[in-house]
Amino acid sequence: MDRSSQIIKTSWIGIIANVLLAAFKAAVGLLASSVAIVMDAVNNLSDALSSVITIVGTKLSQRPADRQHPFGFGRIEYFSAIIIAVIVLSAGVTSLIESVKKIIEPTTPSYSTVTLIVIIVAIVVKLILGRYVKSQGEKLSSDALIASGSDALFDAIITLATLISAGVMLLWGVSLDGILGALISLVIIKAGFEMLASPVNELLGAKVSPELVSQIKREVADFDGVHGVFDIIVHNYGPDVLIGSLHVNVPDTMDAHQIHGLTRRISEEMFARHGIIMTVGIYAVATGDNKRAQLQHTVMQALAAHEHIEQVHGFYYFEDERRVSVDIVPDLTIHDDAAFIQELTAELQPLIPDDHLTIVIDHNYTE
Repeated sequence: MDRSSQIIKTSWIGIIANVLLAAFKAAVGLLASSVAIVMDAVNNLSDALSSVITIVGTKLSQRPADRQHPFGFGRIEYFSAIIIAVIVLSAGVTSLIESVKKIIEPTTPSYSTVTLIVIIVAIVVKLILGRYVKSQGEKLSSDALIASGSDALFDAIITLATLISAGVMLLWGVSLDGILGALISLVIIKAGFEMLASPVNELLGAKVSPELVSQIKREVADFDGVHGVFDIIVHNYGPDVLIGSLHVNVPDTMDAHQIHGLTRRISEEMFARHGIIMTVGIYAVATGDNKRAQLQHTVMQALAAHEHIEQVHGFYYFEDERRVSVDIVPDLTIHDDAAFIQELTAELQPLIPDDHLTIVIDHNYTE
């Protein structure tokens, strides 16, 4: 079963569990003539909404790419997670308002044996459902499932607080409804913001995991002819679509046919192992005993020794222009790129007086 099918299956389990719990509450409520229990059953039907949203989002995300959306619709999953997180936030805010009202104007709740049975059943069902859905979400990297599972767990916590409040009320005649409700509501609101952060970050272009970047570097560096891996950029258009690019150092003695074969093998390997549509660029490393190699050694050594430079690459000598071009990655202490380039140029230009120096600032987008 593929990832999308597993997400949909898990969501259907959530819907069925909520519908069965709602049916149980409705039946008990009607038999006991309890309007409160019947209304709670209706609330359980609304809880199934997050699972419905997950299913709809997953289905829409699987639509094939078109001319307007060449990378597909995978990011719709993030919108699904955002909607569910907003539902959780709304529930937390509503619960907080009601809890504060109970603190300001306390009421004396009444609990029957039937009510307590319904509460216990609801806690057990929601705990099992929430843990299952959330664990599946973490396993499948689905923010929507994680949010949906968290929603069910919070329902269980709220209901458990009701049970504790009922026990305290029956034993000591003290109502803790408002205080417990307010504390749990604050926890839910905090969790809602945390749920919102992950899909929003993905939509804004969060960087991929450092572990994946390190693995890509190791795998590409293992190819014959590769003498360095640089400028790795990976971003996603949904959990199943990754687009990336990188540069590799190769000897300047390689011909176009060899370079073509190398870049194609790297691209195929990245797609097979990680599902990344990878574009591979080339930096030619000067070899032999010539002016190009001498300039490369002089410039690269000088820049690599600088305390505020993390990486140097991309050296190229334009012989017809008598111009050296090189890329650097400065550390985080450098905030004024133009001033830093001016400073470096002033330091290095005397080392190559017969040639012009062009320094390009690169930024680290993945590490």
